[in-house]
Amino acid sequence: MLYQIYETQRSIMEPFADLAEVASRLYTNPALPLAQLPMAQRMSAGYDLMHRLGKDYEKPVFGIHTVDVDGVDVAIHERVELDKPFCELRRFKRFSDDTATLEKLKGQPVVLVVAPLSGHYATLLRDTVRTMLKDHKVYITDWKNARLVPLSEGEFHLDDYVNYVQEFIQYLQKGYGNCHVMSVCQPTVPVLAAVSLMASRGEMTPLSMTMMGGPIDASKSPTAVNNLATQRSHSWFENNVIYRVPSSFPGAGRRVYPGFLQHTGFVAMNPDRHATSHYDYFKDLIKGDNESAENHRQFYDEYNAVLDMDADYYLETIETVFQDFKLVNGTWDVKSVKGKIERVRPEDIKATGLLTIEGELDDISGSGQTAAAHDLCTSIPKTHQMHYEAKGAGHYGIFSGRRWRDMVYPVVKTFILSHQPKPAQAAAAVASTTAPAVVAKPAVRAAKPAQAKTVNKVAAPVAKASPVKAVAKPVTKAPVAAAKRKTPPRSA
Repeated sequence: MLYQIYETQRSIMEPFADLAEVASRLYTNPALPLAQLPMAQRMSAGYDLMHRLGKDYEKPVFGIHTVDVDGVDVAIHERVELDKPFCELRRFKRFSDDTATLEKLKGQPVVLVVAPLSGHYATLLRDTVRTMLKDHKVYITDWKNARLVPLSEGEFHLDDYVNYVQEFIQYLQKGYGNCHVMSVCQPTVPVLAAVSLMASRGEMTPLSMTMMGGPIDASKSPTAVNNLATQRSHSWFENNVIYRVPSSFPGAGRRVYPGFLQHTGFVAMNPDRHATSHYDYFKDLIKGDNESAENHRQFYDEYNAVLDMDADYYLETIETVFQDFKLVNGTWDVKSVKGKIERVRPEDIKATGLLTIEGELDDISGSGQTAAAHDLCTSIPKTHQMHYEAKGAGHYGIFSGRRWRDMVYPVVKTFILSHQPKPAQAAAAVASTTAPAVVAKPAVRAAKPAQAKTVNKVAAPVAKASPVKAVAKPVTKAPVAAAKRKTPPRSA
């Protein structure tokens, strides 16, 4: 019933929000008398703020049209490679007229970025994708708003999330021979499960896993998010935050954790900060500081755009990750697409490099929660494991903004390159995908001994690496030329 009440209220407020936007423009149009009044700028700012507080925020777009690659503008074409009921595998294909640049792009690593399904859209990782595109072929999971998925598509469980990740990895392996996986926040857990299950079956696993700010072991350094999950029972969450989608949406009748409730929770974590931010925006409009005002708009256009999550997936995540700690306790069983129950065993992973990243000031995934992956992946050689703590970075700072670009990304780039096979080996891997399934030799061995030694120096499983040490020499030694193939992969 709450969902219907909210939608009714939003529908009533929508025309008033639109009217406030019109009024704001009336007070700033120099051709109109209202703009000449002494309080015109203040009135315009007030109406503009009312409009932004009352408007409905649609799903943002990535809007990445070009990236700079060593001084050359490379065009980006965004398209959907796989369309699943609850997720799209989105690709950012790169084009260039410069022959040397195109050859460089073709030989770069393929990375699957697994975006979180925890309230916001995948566009929250826009800065992550834009930066990665300079040196990688990038694919991302773009999760759908559950209220737009008809009931005829069935339910969506945590097991389905894990199976989606495996399918996307296998899709890239088929096209390129292998790939790297990067997970940000919530998906670190299902990604580790997906790779573990592939390893247990004897299937080829990704060349490397980069896990950033995720609750691998949510019992370590618990935050407000963790405490809420442990202090409330499973039935409390089901009775208080789960509602059915109203009849006005394609997913009418589906049980979901509504986006508007999630947004309320986000704001409630730091209400003073948001109030101050909106007041500063009001003052920036009065002063005519358009740059600061636009930065505010861009942030809240993303922050206020939220999606509904399927109830089964949400409740199972709460129970599995934050209450029973099934991953670290070794009690997590996942149902495969064929209906077989399989135990998640991270210790079976052997041929995949592991990089974990945490923010020093992260108030969502506490210190040590992501690094706990090293304690689980005991069969990965220590020379292919690394942990990095970004000094002064909060949760968002490890994947967006200046600290991501200047501190974290060089570490990620170096680690991925150190686990990228040479061109000849990559070509052989593509050819082998047509043969019966065989356990691939560890791709990480493709790195030169000196490279593996350098990674080992900067990264013990739980050591804190400095930004300077993380930018290692393997970046310059890694191969960048693409192998010649009769049937090239999906280009750059």
